[in-house]
Amino acid sequence: MLTLKGIEKSFGEGAGRVTVLKNINMEIRDGSFCVLLGPSGSGKSTLLNIIGGIDTCDAGEIAIDGRAMSDMSEKELTRYRRRHLGYIFQMYNLIPNLTVRENIEVGAYLSDHPLDLDELLSTLGLAEHQDKLPNQLSGGQQQRTSIGRAVIKNPDILLCDEPTGALDYQTSKDILKLIETVNQKYGNTVIMVTHNNAIKDMADEVVMLHDGRIRDVIHNRVKTAAEDLEW
Repeated sequence: MLTLKGIEKSFGEGAGRVTVLKNINMEIRDGSFCVLLGPSGSGKSTLLNIIGGIDTCDAGEIAIDGRAMSDMSEKELTRYRRRHLGYIFQMYNLIPNLTVRENIEVGAYLSDHPLDLDELLSTLGLAEHQDKLPNQLSGGQQQRTSIGRAVIKNPDILLCDEPTGALDYQTSKDILKLIETVNQKYGNTVIMVTHNNAIKDMADEVVMLHDGRIRDVIHNRVKTAAEDLEW
């Protein structure tokens, strides 16, 4: 579904120029759970932003369903992000004066074929909190709401940038279990950036990044359920 060939990315100019991605080549299968794993500075978030069309690469090509992103106009790229991608970040970025239900509905407006809101609220464990404002929620409930906003679009690809980074241990496991459920129930392709080595065991595929390069790719024949992860 998603193919990356020869991706290169640098920041800065002259003597201060730093190359953060070096000849990245990978394929991500439709419906799979892929983890981009590496330490801070390994280039994983930059790679995620390039896949999401938030940033551009200096060289190389990304194709989704065989179509190169470089062939898309700005309007087509916006449509690509709107129709095919859902984003979950470490920061929740909820609209403070909208309820849980309304925050999630914002995502539904971006889709021609959104998921059923009431069913999704139940899946997220937010049905009884749907009329609350963000400042009335715990961190985990806010992250669930942000996941709902991304998932209700029914995107082909769900991009997750350290989604548990600001959460405590048990809440992190709950959020990982929820993302696991979303992947299995709705069939979205999940690409998750993390530095947490334990999370790799719940993925179908793990891309190990170090110093801007892919050092290894691991395919898990047997996965560990999110609720059984320990770190």
